[in-house]
Amino acid sequence: MPRLFGTDGVRGLANEQLTVELALGLSQAAAVVLGKGRHADGRRASGRRPIAVVARDPRVSGEFISAAVAAGLASSGVDVFDAGVIPTPAAAFLTADFKADFGVMISASHNPAPDNGIKFFAVGGTKLPDIVEDRIEAALGEKKLSPTGVEVGRIRRFADAEDRYVVHLLSTLPHRLDGIHVVLDCANGAAAGVSPQVFTDAGATVTLIGADPDGYNINDGVGSTHLDNLARAVLEHGADVGIAHDGDADRCLAVDHLGNVVDGDQIMAIIALSMKERGLLKDDTLVATVMSNLGLRVAMAENGITVLQTAVGDRYVLEALNEKGLSLGGEQSGHVIMSEYATTGDGILTGMHLLAEMARTGKSLAELASVMTVFPQIMINVRGVDHHALKTNDVIAAAVTAAEAELGDTGRVLLRPSGTEPMVRVMVEAADQNTADRIAHELADVVRAELALQAPPLT
Repeated sequence: MPRLFGTDGVRGLANEQLTVELALGLSQAAAVVLGKGRHADGRRASGRRPIAVVARDPRVSGEFISAAVAAGLASSGVDVFDAGVIPTPAAAFLTADFKADFGVMISASHNPAPDNGIKFFAVGGTKLPDIVEDRIEAALGEKKLSPTGVEVGRIRRFADAEDRYVVHLLSTLPHRLDGIHVVLDCANGAAAGVSPQVFTDAGATVTLIGADPDGYNINDGVGSTHLDNLARAVLEHGADVGIAHDGDADRCLAVDHLGNVVDGDQIMAIIALSMKERGLLKDDTLVATVMSNLGLRVAMAENGITVLQTAVGDRYVLEALNEKGLSLGGEQSGHVIMSEYATTGDGILTGMHLLAEMARTGKSLAELASVMTVFPQIMINVRGVDHHALKTNDVIAAAVTAAEAELGDTGRVLLRPSGTEPMVRVMVEAADQNTADRIAHELADVVRAELALQAPPLT
């Protein structure tokens, strides 16, 4: 049976895979595993009931899923503070700030509106390790807590949730944003309430797109996965910069005043250099995944910054940050973690600090981003192959070695098996696009020939 928890919580089509029954069961199981204030029989151990912060993005299914989660928690003796529609990083922050026993965020991030998801935060607003998620999954089939009388949990509105988060964000700014005109694309998602207020309060002139969520239009042609509208809006309004969030606002991508996309790698490069200059980059080290562009490593090396690489996924970036006590890391997709201020990627926080560097230096985003040369990159998904055999195939290993020898210091090769389906991802970077394309297709052909399953589908 496949694991219920994926790389970022439990996710699926709302009312089909992610049902009310599953949401209720998961919350009851989480109360058993994460509720700190109880004995095994459900009686209070610490003189109070456990506390959980519950939040969601604005997709319509979040309304009934959050109701099921709150019901499951309260019926298990957990006091629920319902924060309503706020970003995922806000839920993580509030879990820590409110000293809750755990938090719950109901969101499917950048997925379309019909999908939804449930993720849990531990004490302090950190993501759960795999072993704790496995304990929650195991507890689905075990006896639930069933307190009665005064032991039953309460459900309350977290009235100042958004205000606490706004104050926190503004307190992190090293420089006000006066004089900067920004177009914000809120993806018709959870950022629509907070992001415009924060950037305005910080002094920026704000133009909005994708800031009218109706429960159905989240990520629909807007946000960090659809940057064309943002680029057009920046040019149309003569803005200095554009910032795009995804549905739950844990990502930030940008567009400069010329309409050029500035991705997560470039954003990390800019912030890393700023932090190093100000003596804030711990051990002069940046954490990035193996998917980050080679240009990031080259630019950082030229400026005396070490890049520590992790597996793909912001949870692995966060693990490295915590283990090494580092201050900055992230992904090309725009998940940027500033560990002094956040326990997860925070798109609003990232965007504010990016603009603060523009204000501090007086430089345009295009000028700041020029510190890093983006190497042409191509990714080919080779489907219908035995991805488990990738690491033990000598022919593929020899082909990769030959490709790396040809590229030398001007490129790199990365082959990754999918964790969920019979597929191998072939990624090649090179000094020019033609070379990257040629080598990637040659390697994809080798993978297909060596690992093909019976009747493989077309790529």
